[in-house]
Amino acid sequence: MKRVARILLSMALVALLSPVISQSAEHREQSGGVTKAPSANGIWRLLVDGNSRFIAGSQTHHDLVSQRHALENNQHPLVAILSCSDSRVPPEVVFDQGLGDIFVVRVAGNSADPLAIGSLEYAVEHLGTVMIIVLGHQSCGAVTTACSSKTPPTSNLEAVVRPITESCSLARQEHGNENLVEFAIRDHVHRTAQDLLANSAVLKSAHDEGKLTIVEAYYSLDSGAVTKLR
Repeated sequence: MKRVARILLSMALVALLSPVISQSAEHREQSGGVTKAPSANGIWRLLVDGNSRFIAGSQTHHDLVSQRHALENNQHPLVAILSCSDSRVPPEVVFDQGLGDIFVVRVAGNSADPLAIGSLEYAVEHLGTVMIIVLGHQSCGAVTTACSSKTPPTSNLEAVVRPITESCSLARQEHGNENLVEFAIRDHVHRTAQDLLANSAVLKSAHDEGKLTIVEAYYSLDSGAVTKLR
């Protein structure tokens, strides 16, 4: 019986200490009896804390079996992340989150094409997402290719690099070849964030009404740290 009690206590502590950013009822803030989502600053703090655990190698134990069952019929992730497809940048791992916490859209070069924008519109309109993070990363292959001035061998690869070329042109004008790719990576994150609002009435309306926050961020492969750009 004592062993069972210890197990139950351990499970309870894990549930209490596990930092999640979904808006399931048991984790939303209460104010005057009315349930509300955490603030944008509060959500970002949870993500930063998760990233700090990832950097330190002290990730939270996520009870994936329980989470899977709890999410069988619905999902309400407060955060959506538009990130690169690079295998070294999995958002759930980088931010130490579990099932149902982050709605992730991944495309090489983290560009805002119609499929990506439509996916994010779905998250905002139907899942209650209140924050979108555009996440670029160090040594991005798509940006490196776009800035190389080489013609991609296929039309599909050309479609990947085309949205990045303006950032490469600006990088050349302001930096020459020094830090060309790194500057272009950051500038492309900013352009992508702008594209989300320029090309989506749904996202712009939510943003203008204060219901949606868009964060521009950068992931360092060498340190594992995520930095907010703006």
